Amino acid sequence: MITEKAPGKLYIAGEYAVVENGYPAILVALDQFVTCTIKESTREMGQILSRQYHNDQLSWRRMGDQMVVDKRDNPFSYILSAIRVTEEYARTFERELRIYDIQIDSQLDNKSGRKYGLGSSAAVTVATVKALCRFYNLPVTKDTIFKLAAIAHFEVQGNGSLGDVAASVYGGWISYHSFDRQWLAQQRKYLNIKSLVDLPWPDLRIEPLHAPKNLQLLIGWTGKPASTSQLVDKISLFKARQQDEYRHFLEESKACIQRMVNGFHDQDLEEIKREIHYNRDLLKQLGTNSGVNIETPVLHQLCQIAEQFGGAAKTSGAGGGDCGIVAIDRDGDNFKGVLKSWAKNHIEQLSLNVHFIADVKEKIQKHLPLH
Repeated sequence: MITEKAPGKLYIAGEYAVVENGYPAILVALDQFVTCTIKESTREMGQILSRQYHNDQLSWRRMGDQMVVDKRDNPFSYILSAIRVTEEYARTFERELRIYDIQIDSQLDNKSGRKYGLGSSAAVTVATVKALCRFYNLPVTKDTIFKLAAIAHFEVQGNGSLGDVAASVYGGWISYHSFDRQWLAQQRKYLNIKSLVDLPWPDLRIEPLHAPKNLQLLIGWTGKPASTSQLVDKISLFKARQQDEYRHFLEESKACIQRMVNGFHDQDLEEIKREIHYNRDLLKQLGTNSGVNIETPVLHQLCQIAEQFGGAAKTSGAGGGDCGIVAIDRDGDNFKGVLKSWAKNHIEQLSLNVHFIADVKEKIQKHLPLH
């Protein structure tokens, strides 16, 4: 039996702009996980059981090297895509494909099954890829896992930056520059998957960041899930209609993230907070210009409460619901005031911590790049 896990994530800054090739965002991995367990099946049929999908179960069998699923309509798209892509990679190492059972457990939803917006689709993709790479004994690095998971996720979702996949693979705080997904889609048609994984991907850059010791990250949940794909699609329509305004947003976001990264390098919490303020303003303006409700009334209240206590707050991810984040000085009791006021206003604090992955943490301490 093999078990692997992948953490959830939150965007700190750079949302929407990061879907454009080479534009940066800052993300953090959190200590809530999707766990994937694989064991070889003793039957001719394999099973996929996911508590993430209310204990729904999917049966499958082999037809040669193909995986044949018994149900046409199923909620397991990311798991199935991760299996297809990883097994395609395994075949390049002449691995014999086997039949197995998979069980998925998730901590990224609340007890009623509603999503917190912590990147559950990315985490389940990464966890499945990691588990199958071990199951087939494949010689992989974190870069390999990221690329396999990114391919699998992109082939299901069709948009997005894949920054959430990067956070689930590398852990900790990262600066992420999105790669050229159109290039990936084109090369996927012509290259075998090992060649594609071995190539450098245009514009891709992932850098670990070391947060200031006095930075306290607070996470508030609105109780309302949001659809990232639908919101990104609406912004794409704005991009097509108002190109100059959209280009201005991109350049301002890029400069903001670069200044924020410098704040991490300099261990300057005040600089990080200033840029979180500015990034919030950029996103609010984007929402106004595009007609997309990025900062909902509850998210607005979440942010205003944090600012009353000296924190810098903004929506996290696509907005429209889900989570807001706050950067505040942990030296003092101001953050306790935020939490008390959130509770009075029915905003749920998510008591999560940053999740570091050991070998990546060592690279941070030695100031080494991930790539």
